[in-house]
Amino acid sequence: MAEPVSALFNTYARFPITLVRGDGTRLYDDTGKEYLDFMAGLAVTSLGHAPQVVKERLVAQLDELWHCSNLFSHPNQEKLAQLLTENSSADAVFFCNSGAEANEAAIKLARRYHSKVVGTGKFEIITFHQSFHGRTLATLTATGQDKVKDGYLPLPEGFVHAPFNDVEALEGYITDKTCAIMLEMIQAEGGILEAEPAFVQEIVRLCKKHDLLLIVDEVQTGMGRTGKLFAHQHYGIEPDIFTLAKALASGFPMGAMLGKEKLKAAFTPGSHASTFGGTPIATAAAIATVETMLADKLPERAAELGDYLIGKLEESLAGNAYVKVIRGKGLIIGIECAAPVAEDVAAIHKQGLLVVSAGPNVIRLLPSLIITKDDIDQAVEIIAGVLAGHKTVASGV
Repeated sequence: MAEPVSALFNTYARFPITLVRGDGTRLYDDTGKEYLDFMAGLAVTSLGHAPQVVKERLVAQLDELWHCSNLFSHPNQEKLAQLLTENSSADAVFFCNSGAEANEAAIKLARRYHSKVVGTGKFEIITFHQSFHGRTLATLTATGQDKVKDGYLPLPEGFVHAPFNDVEALEGYITDKTCAIMLEMIQAEGGILEAEPAFVQEIVRLCKKHDLLLIVDEVQTGMGRTGKLFAHQHYGIEPDIFTLAKALASGFPMGAMLGKEKLKAAFTPGSHASTFGGTPIATAAAIATVETMLADKLPERAAELGDYLIGKLEESLAGNAYVKVIRGKGLIIGIECAAPVAEDVAAIHKQGLLVVSAGPNVIRLLPSLIITKDDIDQAVEIIAGVLAGHKTVASGV
């Protein structure tokens, strides 16, 4: 009997796995098979699947209020905004539904600040090769990867792409049209490439010199994943704007753009909006998530377990010529290999471990922040076992 034709647009290269249940660090498919989850829904379920503390907050909220137009106030938004600003260098928050929307808001805020507050009319934003900022027309144009732009011409103007970590070249990309520089502290989709401290400091210097806004995309690296609540805190900098999504609400659609006090004058009533941004339900999930991360010191836990995971990988993969380098910070880790890893990822899945790639040659590990050392030992054993089959091939023997 023929398989039924899906009514979905075929926009995803889906793995041949149908997931039906999640519990903590485990997922289960429709056959009952158990998987150790080292994807966390692409850095989303950082408290694990169906965390009880979030569930309880949601159940309580469902009995009170589901939706409230942003033409009215509700206490959850104010409470969440206070939580985020009190634990960061930001002064104000705009809530939305996704990372792309948060980055779109950041782009609009940077342009409007230079147009309406400073009065320069500057509008160009410098981003970097191999970056990823979203799938809207503006954010995919900001992205420094051509593959996401195929078929979408003409793209909006206003974005310039510079080489990542190139201190010498950067100032040459600044013109009298430049209003901001936008970067990821770790290029997650680009292969787990970390911004070098000297490069970040040069960006800060140039922003001050040329009166540019510094935008940091923390959509994947924020909320404790790198060992700090926000990845830019490793560098001792204070961005003018930074963006969050993914892990902010434990799987409920939620994004946020945070900014400095001076930027409030640019976002006035009617200048930007989101019907579903910061709903009572989404903010309830986010409050529980953020409070738990802070109370349980999950960023610090991510730093400790990330060091342990990298150490175990280096030990288990030592001498394997197929493995070029292991890199990352906290619990965002990439294993760069000598060839495309799609078949390796599929083989790892068959062994009961869910991982994903970051570009063609990098295996990306994004476990929840509640994993244990036993979970890590199990995952490393599976990865090392699969990659062991490449030893002789990679060395040319």
